[in-house]
Amino acid sequence: MSVIQVGLVDTTGSIDPELVQSVAAALNIQVTRDLPQFWPVTATVIYLPNPKKLPAGVWPVQLVKSLPPGEGGFHMDKHKQPYAKVIASPDNEGWTVAASHETLEMLVDPYGNRIQSSVAIEIVGGKIQDGEGQFGYLVEACDPPEDDKYAYSINGVPVSDFITPHFYDPLVTPGTRYSFTGAITGPRQVLPGGYISWINAVADEWQQLQYIDPSQPPTIVNLGQANANKSVREWIDSITPSKDLKTTQHLSKSPSNKDLQEYGKKRRAALDRVAVARAAFYK
Repeated sequence: MSVIQVGLVDTTGSIDPELVQSVAAALNIQVTRDLPQFWPVTATVIYLPNPKKLPAGVWPVQLVKSLPPGEGGFHMDKHKQPYAKVIASPDNEGWTVAASHETLEMLVDPYGNRIQSSVAIEIVGGKIQDGEGQFGYLVEACDPPEDDKYAYSINGVPVSDFITPHFYDPLVTPGTRYSFTGAITGPRQVLPGGYISWINAVADEWQQLQYIDPSQPPTIVNLGQANANKSVREWIDSITPSKDLKTTQHLSKSPSNKDLQEYGKKRRAALDRVAVARAAFYK
């Protein structure tokens, strides 16, 4: 099986190179240790120090200063190969979760069109529950637990939680993990701050459940018929007006998990001191 190689690169020129390198190392652990436990993905993540050089075959995750209105993090180049853009700034490290989110989703569904059939969901009394029909869900591995409240740390780098294939099971099974951290406790559960999209075959249109504001009940919106010239994921990003549904924007600019961010900084500082001490062994 061939190995997919993802490259994390800072195109802004403003992010601490050591931090970018640490994030690339953490993402590499996530995609080699955590993700393959549930998804058949064989990949590595490397740090690309020069934004003007992209090795052959590498799918880039670019750190950028901004994105145009209507543009999400997932893209396809002119050769229909996937890449991602993540808004990053030196005064806010929320981008690490967004970079993890985009990397994982790109690996689980490289071309933005993967559909998984499962039991329909609906909203009754402000709560999400199973319906009687069947939907074709767009497989976006990090959207249902998207809020960084559900993120976890790898060597002091906050990274995104992600669903497992059991997320699409028909029924709850004891002892089953529906997301890596266990934050999702049953099939088709969308946590506050998350969302999920599907094709409704009966209505012949795409729909989306949005649970962006935890203080408000979730809602279902009709998106219409997809643009055949774009991947489904790109198309959904392009028609979504709310920045809170564009991962790289709201996670990068408005991280809410302050405790995890603070823990990460202290953890990385401690690991840096260990690294300096270890280097002294070899003088």
